[in-house]
Amino acid sequence: MKIIGWIYFLLAACLIILPNPCSASSPLLSSSISSPDEPILIPPEIGPPELLSVGESTASEAPLSSGLEEGPVRVAVTNIPPAPLKSEEEIGTIPDPIERVNRAFFTFNDRLYFWALKPVASGYKAVAPELVRVCVRNFFSHVTTPVRLANCLFQADMKCAGIETARFFLNTAIGFAGFFDSAKTGFNLEKQDRDFGQTLGIWGMGPVFYIDLPILGPSSLRDFLGYAVDASLDPRTYLAIYSAGAGYVNTGGWVLDKVNEASLSLGQYEDFKKAALDPYIALREAYHQHRQSKIRK
Repeated sequence: MKIIGWIYFLLAACLIILPNPCSASSPLLSSSISSPDEPILIPPEIGPPELLSVGESTASEAPLSSGLEEGPVRVAVTNIPPAPLKSEEEIGTIPDPIERVNRAFFTFNDRLYFWALKPVASGYKAVAPELVRVCVRNFFSHVTTPVRLANCLFQADMKCAGIETARFFLNTAIGFAGFFDSAKTGFNLEKQDRDFGQTLGIWGMGPVFYIDLPILGPSSLRDFLGYAVDASLDPRTYLAIYSAGAGYVNTGGWVLDKVNEASLSLGQYEDFKKAALDPYIALREAYHQHRQSKIRK
């Protein structure tokens, strides 16, 4: 009986000394429910708190205790403004102030593809084996090596310039004037796809606005200026200037290049249109994102 008496005595003492956990003065409930700007006290045994919010506010997590300290952890809940929206450049959009004109040219290019380019490319594909068409593509790529080499230098990329130089000599010597990409198959030297529009982007110039060019297709003001500079670096341009016959050959070669390239990608444009709710917008955004990824790389 004495033992039971002592037990009752100790329990009574604990109730007097320890605070009532259900009382308003208890530290477990010391957070001001009516005032969300005051900190909320959470016992450490509960573990790291999740995101806490009041109304529409977003929670910010305060540093937690190391686990060796005793006592509650304070997490401040304040009305934090939402994060700013990403810029148009970050979310992959491009200004299009002349959309009505661009849509007209998009329709023109679309009909030109289905009414002219696709039938010709389909007939060309029927008579030219794939190996021949790949060799033709390699040759035209080899001819434009000076354009890529110059842009490697403009971008201060010496590794790129070295690879393009090595590719040119290897494909000229053992690739039968570039009809075979021996530098890639034999030496694992990939073509460095560089152009002056990309160079302007690396220098810090934005796309300015979107342009859908007749025959040439999607572009931007920056890339259109780059296209003009690349054309001045193309050896075929100089041949066309100094020789009328070379000009006709150059024009014929340009048409053959486009038809040959289309024959190697028949069906891709059709699949792209079927998957897009608005093919014009889909093509515009796909082009812009592709160009931005080339600049970042």
